[in-house]
Amino acid sequence: MSPFLSLHTWRDLARSYRKVSHFRWLVLGIVVGILSGIVAVLFFGAVELGKYIFMSQLAGLSLPAPEGEELFHGHAGEHLRTWTIPICLTIVGLVTGWLVNKYIPETTSGGTDGTDATIKCFHQGSGLMRPIVPIIKGITSVFTISCGGSAGREGPITQMGAGVGSWLAQRLKLSTKERRILLLAGAAGGLGAIFRAPLGGALTAIEVIYREDFESEAILPSVISSVVSYSLFTLFYGTEPIFGIPRFVFHDPRELIFYVALAFACTLAGWMYIRTFRFIKFSVFNQIRDRVGLMWATALGGLLMGIMGMFFPQVLTGGYGWLEMAIMGEIPLMMMTAIVIGKTIATSMTIGSGMSGGMFAPALFVGGMSGGIVGQLAGKYYPDIVTQPGGYVLVGMAAFFAGVAKAPIGPLIMVCELTQGYGLLAPLMLASALCIVLGRSFSLYEHQVESKFDSPAHIEDKTINILEGLHVETHYKPGRVTTLEEGTTLKALTDIIANTNELYFPVKNEDGVITGILTIQNVRNHLFNPDLFDLILAKDLATKPATLKADDDLYTALLKFVDTDYGQIPVVSEDDPNRIIGILNRENVFRAYAKSVKELREAAE
Repeated sequence: MSPFLSLHTWRDLARSYRKVSHFRWLVLGIVVGILSGIVAVLFFGAVELGKYIFMSQLAGLSLPAPEGEELFHGHAGEHLRTWTIPICLTIVGLVTGWLVNKYIPETTSGGTDGTDATIKCFHQGSGLMRPIVPIIKGITSVFTISCGGSAGREGPITQMGAGVGSWLAQRLKLSTKERRILLLAGAAGGLGAIFRAPLGGALTAIEVIYREDFESEAILPSVISSVVSYSLFTLFYGTEPIFGIPRFVFHDPRELIFYVALAFACTLAGWMYIRTFRFIKFSVFNQIRDRVGLMWATALGGLLMGIMGMFFPQVLTGGYGWLEMAIMGEIPLMMMTAIVIGKTIATSMTIGSGMSGGMFAPALFVGGMSGGIVGQLAGKYYPDIVTQPGGYVLVGMAAFFAGVAKAPIGPLIMVCELTQGYGLLAPLMLASALCIVLGRSFSLYEHQVESKFDSPAHIEDKTINILEGLHVETHYKPGRVTTLEEGTTLKALTDIIANTNELYFPVKNEDGVITGILTIQNVRNHLFNPDLFDLILAKDLATKPATLKADDDLYTALLKFVDTDYGQIPVVSEDDPNRIIGILNRENVFRAYAKSVKELREAAE
């Protein structure tokens, strides 16, 4: 048997891609996953190499790294040069502000971070993202995080993955709806890979765009993309989770009381986190930007962040190493309290000033430390009940992000994937649900909407879902359709029109390809000018071609009728786009819609 697929097999696959929706999304999900996985591999390696160069070798700091991310080993520089941090971050701020202002000025109103920019692109941008946007944001994020800026990798990789999905959809000339779905699939691929949590990454990508809903149509391509991207990522960096921690197990129902307290603590910390960020962004840096320009605002943000990092290194970069130490119980209570406050201010200065980076990792950091405070206090006074205070750090991460981002499922699954088990599932569910309820009045992402029906992406769903369920094959008139050749003269046309009741005529060239549609209106202006009868040809009067297939839905048909203003559109064979098998009248679409609405009303009564 030949190792290569036969021509017949390839034709079957091509036919399945065109006709079977699930197969189509499977293929597109794989392609997006491969592309976003490559981007994640390069981005993660660049960030880790940059931190080794700038933090370890140049600044001389020895920051803790989680067990799963000790990528570049080596001793810190011989001399401590923390003064280089504000210098480097100021330069990064200047360059970031200049690049953004010159090449992608539209992103200054993109929202909180890369994740929020992706949300905005989904709802308001029709899934269209210029390729230069994720490129510039990705490169500047590498330097921001590498030089010590309090920002995470997840926001930028979400935007870069989304950019890959949008780019692919544009190259394939997909519809707006399909482009939006691929945007989310790309975001899921990047997030699932960089966080090493394929299921959690996929679910977070499709639920973070709404406060009380999720994008169900994007589940299949997002999951496939995330799995493929994660698999590619692990080929380079291994399958070990980010944290090297023991397994945590919930075993005492009395402990739920303390997880309720954790939910209140995380909600309070989340409120402070968002209020602080918005105050520093809008009341401080936006005012500076409006007066002296974006470049100087980002430079000031880098300078202030660098000065803070000189004296408080716990707030530098993403901070997953400190989180692992908190899980292992190696950070004192008062230090965790100081870190919660410090990280909130540092992140607000970094991202709020306009520098590149994500709010995802800092949110997990603040949430984890908030949970760690509750865990240590509970473990100190009730050691017989709270036997594993480190578990509160993990639950705090998920509950905090669920509350501020209104994403209850994805972060919960992420923590389960990080711990490689479901031992903390009950407290995770309880704390996340409480945080969402308690924090319902505020949200981290500015461009989130309540549900699908509040999104411009689904505004058509209120009126077209009926037509999407009806198909051309049950409403068109099959049979012979009068077809004209491009060389048919106006004189011959008059005879043809006189012997038919049709008003719209497909026009074909010598090769049998449909090149246009000729309408009675096109001919009418020349009927009373016999001198032109032998000079004007059908191809001169025809307008742009339009065809439908039997399995097209009536909404697709309606859009073509609106776009062309034709009253009839020929229906062609699935196997041959130039073999006409019938015609669909515009009135048939309206009758089908009216009949379906009437049936729905009668069924409801």
